[in-house]
Order: sequence, then structure tokens, then C-alpha cells
Amino acid sequence: MRTRSRAVRTALALTLLSLLAAGCAKDEKGGNKTAQPSTTQPEQPVRGGTLVVALDGGDPGSLNPAVTSNGGVHTASEPMFNGLVGLDKDGKPTPELAASWTIEQNGAVYRFTLRDGVKFHDGSPFTSDDVKFTFEQALLKFHSRTSASLTAAKVAITAPDPKTVVFTFPAPYAPLLQQLNVTEAPIIPKKVYEPCGATINTVAGCAANKTPVGTGPFKFVSYDTTEIKMTRNPDYFRSGLPYLDNLTERFITDPGTRTLAVQKHEVDWVWTVQGSDLATVKADKGLTTGDAPRGPGGGNCVLTVAFNLKPPAGRTSFFSDVRVRQALWAATNRQQGFDTVLFGQGKLATQPINTAIGVAKATGITLPAFDQARAKTLLDQAGWVDQGGTRVAKGIAGVPDGTPFKIDYHGFVGSQIDYGQSLKQQWKAIGIDVETKQEDNPTLSANVFRDRQFDTSAISYCNEADPLIGVRRQYHSSQISTTAFTNASGYSTPEMDALWDQSTTEADPVKRQAIFQKIQDLAVKDLPYIWLAETVNTRVWNAQCTGFNLMNTGLFAEAAYCKR
Repeated sequence: MRTRSRAVRTALALTLLSLLAAGCAKDEKGGNKTAQPSTTQPEQPVRGGTLVVALDGGDPGSLNPAVTSNGGVHTASEPMFNGLVGLDKDGKPTPELAASWTIEQNGAVYRFTLRDGVKFHDGSPFTSDDVKFTFEQALLKFHSRTSASLTAAKVAITAPDPKTVVFTFPAPYAPLLQQLNVTEAPIIPKKVYEPCGATINTVAGCAANKTPVGTGPFKFVSYDTTEIKMTRNPDYFRSGLPYLDNLTERFITDPGTRTLAVQKHEVDWVWTVQGSDLATVKADKGLTTGDAPRGPGGGNCVLTVAFNLKPPAGRTSFFSDVRVRQALWAATNRQQGFDTVLFGQGKLATQPINTAIGVAKATGITLPAFDQARAKTLLDQAGWVDQGGTRVAKGIAGVPDGTPFKIDYHGFVGSQIDYGQSLKQQWKAIGIDVETKQEDNPTLSANVFRDRQFDTSAISYCNEADPLIGVRRQYHSSQISTTAFTNASGYSTPEMDALWDQSTTEADPVKRQAIFQKIQDLAVKDLPYIWLAETVNTRVWNAQCTGFNLMNTGLFAEAAYCKR
């Protein structure tokens, strides 16, 4: 590493170390057969066969992970792609499409040397032009976490020759290596996706989003409304891998049906199980469970409810008064939801940013407590008066008198919609009617982010290894956009923007932690979201199958095989 300033170099090194430590969350719970996240293989793995996977998010609508951070799209498509960098079992960066790299100018320049002989599934060679194209035309425009962080950091990407890619920043940028894996930055071929132009993020305008081409261990075969089929990539750059001949992903949205399917060995791998089934699967000798520190939607996730602070014209603005947001917080029994929906898996949120991120650990933060009496008082003060058990508007600017406090709640199948049912009951107790809307990925993305036709919505915001990667998108005003999983609340204040802008160029970890403390103090004051829980990911699979990678989600089956 070349250096110019020992102080800045030391600060960057400390920051990188804190990121690496934060990127590896310890397992929370496990049964007596819980697997360890290791890619170490026995000497004689079994070759061949088909692994059947249950997808829990329904039909994702697209198979291009470079144009979204949507977990459903990534779960379905990541086995067909790679990132420049992977993550080992401890969360440390390892070579993937990049064979090596150097960090120069105290962390302002990252120079990557690409691996030789890599081919895309269509036989075309992988070059630096593909990397540059992927970032500039896909990731920096449409992937919420990558766009929010690297655009703010003012990254410039050059390809001086076919085997070299250079990322240049105007100031040291510490988190880069933690956001180049297949979840944060899957590489797509320029030749295939460039003709899509500005419609690269749509299925209608980009046919390749239904017939993906990548470099990953498995290549595309077919895709319909019931399943996705892939086959072994015979030209995969890791010699001898994968061991499996085929990978089949089936859409099974009902959590109970997924559990039954894996118990009957109709499927071999389930990404998530509902809390009520955890004891059952852990007691089943034909199954293995493992808690994964990361998921296809990212790592260090916080299950969150967004208030729509920026509704479109013609839609009632229920939450512009902070007293209303305070009231819904006071009416929310987060512990009850954590116990009955997640069955105690994970951790009740104690601050806006996931506590596993060392540089974001805050002090002195107290989230609003469950207090129905206070909730009712706050609503009275805000002009939402009780009329026979239902709240209606009285004297609220911009809201006609008599308007009922009736809102909707959007969420995916599983814990998100289950939390919605819990909140519906809790908020009804203070006179608020809630209509829950269970939606698939494309529908929720359109309603919440594209059209802003929603009142509240559950979102699993994966914070990743550094707040710049996964949290900035929630709060900065520049992230109020049609890109899915950005600033859903529409929250915007000059003070918050200034703090995030300051954090982007600050390399000293002590000073960064002070900035993130201020960010969280302000978020708790304004309450644009309800932070419910820090979630964990429990995988369940056929005990006859082994070799799974619990850290690199796209490569979860790269070295897997089944003894049957």
C-alpha cells in the first residue's frame, strides 16, 4: 500500500478493521445440529444430482440483481453471478472475479487486477469494461445501497486495460471492499445488457432480466411462474466446482408449506422458516439448521416500519405531525411482536442502526416505550379525536374534518405481514384502523417507492458492514427516489443531510462514531420509522446435503453436494 500520511493511513486501517469485525455477526441461536458457516469440503465430495430450493418471496419478476437490492431478486438470481470480491466465513474480503487489489493514496484509490480466463455463460470473455459498465449503468443508478453510498462518495471508475479496474475517490473511502460481493455488486456482461439502455431495470425493456447471463457457478435454463431452473456452469473459473449438476428454485410463499416440504424432502434447502416452526425443524433428525450472518438482501438487517411523510397529491398526509408518529410508537408493543412473530430470534432494536456495526454503536438512546394512554393523549393533541372508538380529523391543516384515521400497511409474506397483523390489533386499541396488504416484490416496490401510494410499510433494511453502505439510503433526502428500498419515509431535513455528507468524507473511526451518534439522536427525535428488530437468518436443509456457504449467499451451493 502506498502512503502519504501516517495519521490518515492509521485512521483508515482502524476503520477497515472495525468494518471487518462488524461484518461478521455471531450466531444468535442454534439447535443441536446447527452447522458452522464453513466452506471446507471433505476429500471426496459426491458429484452430480439436483438441489431443490424453496424461495419464500414468490416470483421476483426479474433475475437481474445489479438493478435492485430487493432480497427476492437476489435470492433467486445470485447463484448465476459473482462479485469482484467475496467474503470468507469471518466476513473478510477474498478474491473472486478480482484476483488481487492494492489500496493507494491512503484509501482514495483501489486498483483491482481481474482474474484470467473468466467467461460469461454465453462464452464471451469477462473484462474490465464489464465492471465499469455494471457500476455506471446499473449499480450506481438502481441498486439502493451501492448507489446511495458510492454516488455520495463521488466514485470514479476507470478501466485502463482489460484486466484492470480502478476506483478513485476524492477522499479516503473505507467501506469499499465490504460492498463488492455478489449481493452488493454483481457483475453483468456489457454485451448482453447495454442494448437495454435506460430500461435496463425493467423486464419490459430488458429481456435479459428474464434470461440472465453471468459468470456464476450455475447458468440459466428456464423461468416460469412456478420455478427457476439452472444447470452447472462447465466453464466456471473455480476448477471442479460446482459439484451439483442442477439447481432448481421453487416458489413456495406459504411458510407452513415450506416447512412441510423440507420435512418431506420435497425440497432440500429453505432460506427462512417461520418462528413457530423453528423448534420442529431443529428437532428433525433428517434436517440441519444454521444461523447465517448474511442474507441475499444483505447483512445486519433491521426490520422496520416506514411512515409515508411524502404522500402524493390527493392522498391524506397522516404523519406530517411528529406527535402522530410518537403516538404510533407509544401504541406499538414491540416486545409482543418480537415474541409472537420472531419467537425471540434476533434482538429487539435498541437504536436506529444495527448494533452489530461497531462504528455505529450509540450511547444514551432510549426508544419510545409502549404506553397506550400517552398514545391517545398525543393523538388528541394532534387533532385526531376519538369518535366512538375511531379517530377522526378535527382542525388539522390540509385534512378535511371528519376524515377517519384509516391507513394501510404493506408487507411481504412471512414476518412482515405477520407483524402487520400484530400492529393492526395494537393500533386499533387507540382508534386507528389498519388494512394490511400482503404484496410480492414488484408490487410493493411500485406502491411504496415508485408511486408512494402507501401509508405504512414494513421493510427489512439491511445495514451491511458500514452505515454508508446500508443506512444512508434511509435518511438522506437525495435518496427519496423511485429506486426500491431507498428513503421510503420520504424523510428530509438539512441537518440530517449534512451529517451524512460529513460521514462520507470522514476516515477517523472515533469521529465517524460521533457523527453516527448524532445521526441516530436526530432520527429518534424525528421518528420517520419504527425500528422493530435486528433479525437473524436461519437456514434449514436436508441433512444428506452438505458443503453450504452461509456467508456468501450467491455462492451458498457453489461447493454443496448431496449423499443420496
